[in-house]
Amino acid sequence: MSQEDNELIKNRIEKLKNLISMDIDPYPSNYKRTHTSKEAIDYFEKNESKDLEVEEISIAGRIMSIRDMGKAIFIDLLDGDGRIQVLCRANTLEEQFKNIPNLDLGDWLGVKGKLFRTRTGQITVLANSYDILCKSIRPLPEKWHGLTDIELRFRQRYLDLISNEQSKNTALNRSKIIKAIRNFMDNKGFIEVETPVLVPVAAGASAHPFITHHNQLNQQLYLRVATELYLKKLIVGGLEKVYEIGRVFRNEGVDFYHNPEFTMLESYQAFADYNDMMIMVEEMISSVADEIYGTKVLEFNGTKIDFTPPWPRLDLRETIKEYSGIDYIENLDIDSLSKEMKRLGIDVDKQVSWGGMMDKLISSKVEPNLIQPSFLVDYPISMSPLAKKKTSDPRVVERFEGFIAGMEICNSFTELNDPIDQRERFEQQEDLRDKFEKEEMDRLDEDFLVAIEHGMPPTGGIGIGLDRITMLLCNQKTIREVILFPHLRNLKTSENEN
Repeated sequence: MSQEDNELIKNRIEKLKNLISMDIDPYPSNYKRTHTSKEAIDYFEKNESKDLEVEEISIAGRIMSIRDMGKAIFIDLLDGDGRIQVLCRANTLEEQFKNIPNLDLGDWLGVKGKLFRTRTGQITVLANSYDILCKSIRPLPEKWHGLTDIELRFRQRYLDLISNEQSKNTALNRSKIIKAIRNFMDNKGFIEVETPVLVPVAAGASAHPFITHHNQLNQQLYLRVATELYLKKLIVGGLEKVYEIGRVFRNEGVDFYHNPEFTMLESYQAFADYNDMMIMVEEMISSVADEIYGTKVLEFNGTKIDFTPPWPRLDLRETIKEYSGIDYIENLDIDSLSKEMKRLGIDVDKQVSWGGMMDKLISSKVEPNLIQPSFLVDYPISMSPLAKKKTSDPRVVERFEGFIAGMEICNSFTELNDPIDQRERFEQQEDLRDKFEKEEMDRLDEDFLVAIEHGMPPTGGIGIGLDRITMLLCNQKTIREVILFPHLRNLKTSENEN
């Protein structure tokens, strides 16, 4: 903290003491406001149009500016709906007017008074009285610093929301997006459910888990990496259309598109397959865009993205050949695929499985070209241990991934419901984990196997990353912009720095 900031804090504490000495409570328990800023402005305009007198109102907000004109002081208040101007006059407020020097930018203020329109046309509250609702000790950051210091914005998001209207709008639109998706699912007849966050087996996705321990049970537990297996147990139990919107946790990288915890929509539908899931995804995202913005065409990172269905279905094998020249069917062993990838200048870790190499091939050569919404369909069986084989070609499974703007936004299968085949695939994954220690594989979950041994009907499933969907619909380039409190590295302490 700078010397200047220390002095400002000391000055504010002195003002706080002044208020207390005058028997003014700087932190009252509540305040009864009648209108938000927007409601107040709407109320005035409605009565003004009908030439009706306005009644006294009460508003509340954070002080964002104070302009001293001598016998009159203008104060701008910011609340959840926006800004409104307050006029404080010496002849109206009397003793309270003399106390305004004890107010600072950042303080919370409640104001009672009547609305009027100034000579410049601005709707304003003429204060009859005010109440200090919270005395702020720390000053707000200088406006432009608050907008440009990325670290400050993410570490102290509350300051970002105060000074950066775009950040506030992104937060509000994220809420609208998730609400619209929830309404979409509900209207399709899906039941929203909740499944465990702490699980005994971190299964349902090939991801590194966070590990914890339950003391009383003396049991190692994991933060879930997916909700998939629990939701499919509900399908077994006869809940034919289920979904969950919740946090999942993966102990992996942090970058523009990844955060250790993120929000996922997972949904499962009995008597459906991956074709049904494709229709649902494109319908969902296009309708949400239309509902919130009134259009199915939005700009992302300088490019117009058209969400209008139908989205292209691109065969994975042919698409990889198109962008890399590699036919993976002709390179079904590690050595040959590695040789082909090295030819293209793609670094290949010797400790990565064939499926892991395929993931890298797709992400480096295919994904960057999938700008407009599209589905990559029909994946190799070794990359998809939870998906059903295609009847026409058992080397591949009925799986798709959805891509927009070069980002994966969803993953879907026709779910494998053959318990014998599923057990064999899980066991193969366990063998691969032993062989490739650096690479995480899907884990064998005995409880899940027991469940589907009781019989799971044909089922289509989908997982959608809602943070990335929000990025796309809010035109934000990084996942940190759409998560209110993203994970960041610890700040170095002064001791570490010395």
